[in-house]
Amino acid sequence: MSTTVHNPTVSVVVPAMNEAANLPHVFATLPTWIDEVILVDGRSVDDTVAVARRLRPDLRVVVQSGKGKGNALIEGFAAARGDIIVMIDADGSTDGKEIAAFVRALVEGADFAKGSRYLPGGGSDDISPVRSMGNRVLTGLTNLLYGTRYSDLCYGYNAFWARHLGVLQLDCDGFEIETLMNIRAAQAGLLIQEVASHEHSRLHGESNLHAVRDGWRVLKTIMRERFRPVAAPAAAPEVVLAK
Repeated sequence: MSTTVHNPTVSVVVPAMNEAANLPHVFATLPTWIDEVILVDGRSVDDTVAVARRLRPDLRVVVQSGKGKGNALIEGFAAARGDIIVMIDADGSTDGKEIAAFVRALVEGADFAKGSRYLPGGGSDDISPVRSMGNRVLTGLTNLLYGTRYSDLCYGYNAFWARHLGVLQLDCDGFEIETLMNIRAAQAGLLIQEVASHEHSRLHGESNLHAVRDGWRVLKTIMRERFRPVAAPAAAPEVVLAK
């Protein structure tokens, strides 16, 4: 399904809630050649938006209408204007310097570039043994049920051509969004390439991820999608841009 686009424009979507202390580091890692950064603010009570705008005057801010990382990403994707959409985290765990590798994979023919901490050159400073084991079990189950060959299912560093948003039909609110994207990309027959990525520890604050609760949501997503009928592409959600 891949179509070559020369000199594609790149949008970076950053969901954030109370991440003011982390944004100076995160934004400093972003390449100078990206075309736009979209901050999806989950109604932060700190200076997240003010700090982000000070760091990047050309920033576009989307006010999240719902709750959860999935909802934030869906609304950020809908607002993106680039040919390529890259999703990164606001806590410092994903390195913006790696965006070049993801974009390169897409320009060279992939439809969906999927980060992996388990490929040579990848790794993690943050994942616990329990979370790693759970991820491997869920990854193996997905590969078994969907015929994929993923090495890392539950990782939030991904990039894709914006033209494929319609077939992904994203419609979940929580951390299971990465799993949903990976499964639906495979079901749609997209050409998927894994990209080695190194996950760093969160710089400041506490994560909203809960291993058991969110692992259960991922498992339910895997099983539910196995029997989901293929529907027509959903309409893009309405997006509210902050003034």
